[in-house]
Amino acid sequence: MSAPAHRPELPTLPVTFRPTRTRVVLLSVGAVMFLVITAVALTLEQLSPGERASFVFTALLFFGVLALLSRPKVVANEDGVTVVNLTRTRRLSWAEILRVNLRVGDPWVFLDLSDGTSMPALGIQPGIAKQQAIRDARTLRALAESRGTGTDIG
Repeated sequence: MSAPAHRPELPTLPVTFRPTRTRVVLLSVGAVMFLVITAVALTLEQLSPGERASFVFTALLFFGVLALLSRPKVVANEDGVTVVNLTRTRRLSWAEILRVNLRVGDPWVFLDLSDGTSMPALGIQPGIAKQQAIRDARTLRALAESRGTGTDIG
């Protein structure tokens, strides 16, 4: 992500960044799949109760996976940032975030951290809503620059 021509207006904290359209699609598809598979299991007369239960369990498993995929978010507040990815949550102080990156072709934002590592932040991803992801990444970058160490990294 190149530096914007103007600095985005900083939002009132706390603010949550998440791929809302992706989340809606995943949860909607999961709910529809659950309902359809459960309806099929209940309407097929030749299935035993155990087989019906396995259909419903499988439908629930599919829904659970899609719900897990819809979990990512980035929450910024006065103290720092909480990054919620698929299975892990990490709390970062503003000083730990040196740079917020969203380069062309990146599947999501990466945070360059003060310990020399880079961390993915799946809560900002350009999949379905590319322009929203770019705005969110710029906003998070401006927040990190204004609240972090004060060093402009570029």
